[in-house]
Amino acid sequence: MKLFKKILIANRGEIALRVIRTCKEMGIKTVAVYSTADRDSLHVRFADEAVCIGPPKSADSYLSIPNLISAAEITNADAIHPGYGFLSENAKFSAICRKHGIKFIGASPEMIEGMGDKANAKDTMKKAGVPTIPGSDGLIKDIAEGKKIAKKIGYPIILKATAGGGGRGMRVVWEEKEMEKAYDSARQEAGAAFGNDGMYLEKYIEEPRHIEIQIVGDQHGQACHLSERDCSIQRRHQKLVEESPSPFMIPELRDKMGEAAIKAALAVDYEGLGTIEFLVDKHRNFYFMEMNTRIQVEHPVTEEVIDYDLVKEQILVAAGMKISGSNYYPNLHAIECRINAEDPFKNFSPSPGKITSFHSPKGQGVRVDTHVYSGYTIPPYYDSLIAKLIVKARTRPDAITKMSRALDEFIVEGIKTTVPFHQRLMKDEQFKSGNYTTKFLESFDLTE
Repeated sequence: MKLFKKILIANRGEIALRVIRTCKEMGIKTVAVYSTADRDSLHVRFADEAVCIGPPKSADSYLSIPNLISAAEITNADAIHPGYGFLSENAKFSAICRKHGIKFIGASPEMIEGMGDKANAKDTMKKAGVPTIPGSDGLIKDIAEGKKIAKKIGYPIILKATAGGGGRGMRVVWEEKEMEKAYDSARQEAGAAFGNDGMYLEKYIEEPRHIEIQIVGDQHGQACHLSERDCSIQRRHQKLVEESPSPFMIPELRDKMGEAAIKAALAVDYEGLGTIEFLVDKHRNFYFMEMNTRIQVEHPVTEEVIDYDLVKEQILVAAGMKISGSNYYPNLHAIECRINAEDPFKNFSPSPGKITSFHSPKGQGVRVDTHVYSGYTIPPYYDSLIAKLIVKARTRPDAITKMSRALDEFIVEGIKTTVPFHQRLMKDEQFKSGNYTTKFLESFDLTE
């Protein structure tokens, strides 16, 4: 196995800095890329080299494939790590990297195309014997076909954009008379957001948990799982809190979901780090939802409970290393709170601007992944995530207590953040009991 000499990180912010840290520990040189809005970000400062790839707009910088390939070529980078978001699941980018002899540290173009299209992914999983949610076989041709399928499987159903993400192009339909309006609006939204208005439908799972299984596969046909994360605390399908193990999990269910996740990975000859996402109903029946062919925002939760550097594993697998083939199980409890530059008391509206004071919490079992500091100005052009606060402890109650203490120490002045939301959540009795679903925040009191 020959390691890479230099990796370009085709991303920004905390994930770019996270990758740089592991590369340094592995003795690999790094190249940061940045837009003019990000020249003062820490990932730029701590990389071995940095290349400006364009103006603030993502389309002209972080999403510009020619600019990124040019940056890799002029710096002689032999690999590109895409992080998450941006081009991390872009089949065209993966293919162009391959064409230019640059290793894409992520999924192959064929894999991204196969699993990125949700209708195709569902069909693949069905054939592999992974439980899937009842619904349409592929895309719906028209509203008449949609109504026919919905009547067969029973309402409520959910309409989903095949190229969707982040909750866009999705509509829950409770009865037939709502179907036509929901179908038209979902298609319109999907077409505007993704340039693809293809729709499919599924049975809507009531009182669901969102539980995902972290998997890793190598170039030698092996795959294993690294246990689960519970991502059920979310707003408009955007995750806010993740934890491992799931408070809803029992050993039998973990074994079944782990086996299903490995089946899913082997069915597509998966190489690299990935996540198989499931919906789990109140009876602990689980159904494949989607596969993310990249590292996840919440990967530190898994790292903390099994003492495992997932970015290092990604790089080693991309370089041709064989995985151990062993499954991993959590022996601690970890919780991650996403700290966003948003005002939770004003419908989570964005709050960019200059941070006038910044103090991150410390102590045993406390980790903060961030690219910001006192005096840093948060640009208005990108995702609002500014930090991830992760704690670990022996038990879930201890982890909640530790998180509550750490949040009280987290000082960010000059902008609004989601810290007050998380402080309130850690004191909520229903959350503390572990009795929550993806609908939890719909009834959560967020008055100031």
